[in-house]
Amino acid sequence: MVRKAVGYFEGTDSRLLTQLIMLGYDTIPVSNGLDNHGKSVARINSEEKYDVLVGYLHKITAQDDDELQSQDIFHICRTYDIPLLLEVPTHLQERARELLPDAPKIVEFLDPAETLDRALQLLA
Repeated sequence: MVRKAVGYFEGTDSRLLTQLIMLGYDTIPVSNGLDNHGKSVARINSEEKYDVLVGYLHKITAQDDDELQSQDIFHICRTYDIPLLLEVPTHLQERARELLPDAPKIVEFLDPAETLDRALQLLA
């Protein structure tokens, strides 16, 4: 039986990752293309993909001259139907949506306290 995989960007809470492992899910580092933390998110394809991606908002926001932009990550998530859970404190979520107005519905802004429950719902 293949275990479901959660791709996580650098800095994701180790307690969240430990809980996912203890519940039977694989956690695999994924890079935003700048930090070299695991496989680049740009290399996700139909053969090598994740069931959920998790990370902090700053990991997908890029400078104008960065090769990989948030829209590229959104396109990957839509193409391969991978939910992206972005951890943003509740009181900053409206501002996060303003920063990323083109975020598709597959991208969710969650308070870090809500991330595990939502990931488990998606992985069920």
